[in-house]
Amino acid sequence: MTRVKIIILCLSFCFATNVYAKADQDEKDQKEMGGTIEAIINGKKLSFPSLKTDINVGIKGDLATVKVTQTFNNSMDIPINATYLFPLNKDSAVYGMTMYVGDEIIEAKINKIEKAKKIFKKAKKEGKSAALLVQHRPNMFTHNIANLMPDLPIKVELKYVQTIPRVDGDYELLVPLVVGPRYQPSDSGKSPEIIDDGVNIGSQEIRSDRQFGKWEIEKLPQYPSVRGLNIPDTINKERVSINIKLDSSVPILHAYSKTHKLNIEGEKSYKNITLAKGRVIDNSDFVFRYNLSGVSTQSGFLTHRDERGGFFSMLIEPPINPEKNDITPREMVFVLDTSGSMSGMPIAASKVFMKHALNNLRETDYFRIIQFSSNAKEYTSSPVIANLANIKAAIEYVNSMYASGGTEMNYAIDQAFSMKPMKNTLRLVTFLTDGYIGNEASILGRANEKIGDARIYVFGIGSSVNRYLISEMARVGRGFARIIDPTEDPKEAAQDLAKRIQSPVLTDISVDWGDINVKDVIPERIPDLFTGDSIRIQGKFIGSGSKIITVNGLVNGRGASIPMKVKLDDSKGEAIPLIWARQKIAEYMRKLTKVNRNSDKINYNKIKQKITQLGLEYSLVTKWTSFVAVSNMIYNKKPESAKSSQVPLPKVKGVTSKAYGVFSGSSTPEPQILVSFLIIAIAGLLARRRRAK
Repeated sequence: MTRVKIIILCLSFCFATNVYAKADQDEKDQKEMGGTIEAIINGKKLSFPSLKTDINVGIKGDLATVKVTQTFNNSMDIPINATYLFPLNKDSAVYGMTMYVGDEIIEAKINKIEKAKKIFKKAKKEGKSAALLVQHRPNMFTHNIANLMPDLPIKVELKYVQTIPRVDGDYELLVPLVVGPRYQPSDSGKSPEIIDDGVNIGSQEIRSDRQFGKWEIEKLPQYPSVRGLNIPDTINKERVSINIKLDSSVPILHAYSKTHKLNIEGEKSYKNITLAKGRVIDNSDFVFRYNLSGVSTQSGFLTHRDERGGFFSMLIEPPINPEKNDITPREMVFVLDTSGSMSGMPIAASKVFMKHALNNLRETDYFRIIQFSSNAKEYTSSPVIANLANIKAAIEYVNSMYASGGTEMNYAIDQAFSMKPMKNTLRLVTFLTDGYIGNEASILGRANEKIGDARIYVFGIGSSVNRYLISEMARVGRGFARIIDPTEDPKEAAQDLAKRIQSPVLTDISVDWGDINVKDVIPERIPDLFTGDSIRIQGKFIGSGSKIITVNGLVNGRGASIPMKVKLDDSKGEAIPLIWARQKIAEYMRKLTKVNRNSDKINYNKIKQKITQLGLEYSLVTKWTSFVAVSNMIYNKKPESAKSSQVPLPKVKGVTSKAYGVFSGSSTPEPQILVSFLIIAIAGLLARRRRAK
């Protein structure tokens, strides 16, 4: 068989599986239509639905209530079943969903995921409009919209609550706007095949009532087409609006964003914040920071009581003016992501960071440098002392790095912990990555297994990084996570963060609850506390009145106690039970990522059931519970005529095309990318043959 025939067969296979091919170059010149795209593929019209998102945030102290409104529109002449992949904050407790279509307002119901999908499928078949919300990761969701009719928009409103963490002294609200691409190793996220009487009837679906399988929490959704990469460059560039109302009982010292320009109006204790441009494209995360006068945003101990019992939320902040660190030799292990998604500004920012981190090492420190992509390799065979000559040579080595290949982070974790820690040193492992990885569960489990007494710091490099993976790695390592946005000047951030790689302020934290009867306290293992940060502890309580509790820990190796006077009031925040339930679910999910299941004797199926039950009881979206809304009216009298299509995404700001294709849900190029490569290959082959003639 000739090479041309082989390539043509590959092309035929790709089209036979109904994937999107890259549009003709002529389509790039088509008129913009409010975000809806028409592409002519093999003489047939391919439709993409448009989307506009409006985000409204209300902040009181350090608690945010968020409403996300997604408006789907179909300006074509055929019905569409749309799918939209989007992010939410990794700590968001999604507790409500409403669908608006025509004159109908439908409140969504929480169901086990298999029941929600069944309801949605039935509605789609009947010609009713419907919306199904599915969680793939704590920060990754899809909306499935059935029977989106021409010129009849469907609006879906999501509601969630979250606490706002302190980061380097300020309160930081993150509103992620785009899901970056994900690299999935070939052995991750594959669902088992169902064999019935020897016949393969397809892959197993995610259900709440089946035995737990690790593949469930690693399986990725299909990644959509990307503007300017494999579809015409005609996506609406003004897809998102953001409005924040910041209300405080104490004066607001400052409010700002380094990621987006803002309009800020209001008085000392109230601010109304909007985007300076009104609307923006959703190609980078929105990060808003503010600072309040006074010791804390609210009481350090908040409670709520209802028919489910008493709930509390406690904020721990570090001691003021901690003593100077004892000079303890450290083994600094720097692990750099040099995969294809780091190409461009991300790897440039990593190099700036490394220059300052290396120059800030102490003379008593040792260091190692590991880079990873499709494999992992180390700069030296053993740790080297941080003298001037070694630092200079290391900087030259880092400057020679370039980005290419996959993102096999497990190899990097194995390499980082492949040798025993040096005697009389503290091992600190620093990861620099965008986190564009799909097998988070495997990575977190591996880190849990290998870490020992080391600490892990994780710096996310990028404008829309995988913050779920980055923050969870830091939690496993009792360290901290920070984000460096490479679309800004990274020098200042790199200098500041490099200086902060030092011992935490308060370690080995525990709480003496006195005579308060508490249960279901999370986190089970309290992380270390760093200057400018805070830790939130939540749980249930029984009792009333004023009490004294004591926070114990170590400050630079010496014992320290922080007494707190608390009052068990009846109610100070209706969101507290939702936030507790969301964090309890997160704590259960962490148990599911542990590697050595036999040693800790965890019943994984029981944990899955508990997560499902919490989702149903508190009306929260989880891996195994979903919201579904169905219209009463039939809008599509010929539901079989509806075409399936995904809402296209913009390319992440500051990331090159190398991040896509091989990083879109598999370890090989996506079919639509492969088609483009094959078309180019055929054209090149035919051109060479014509020249040969």
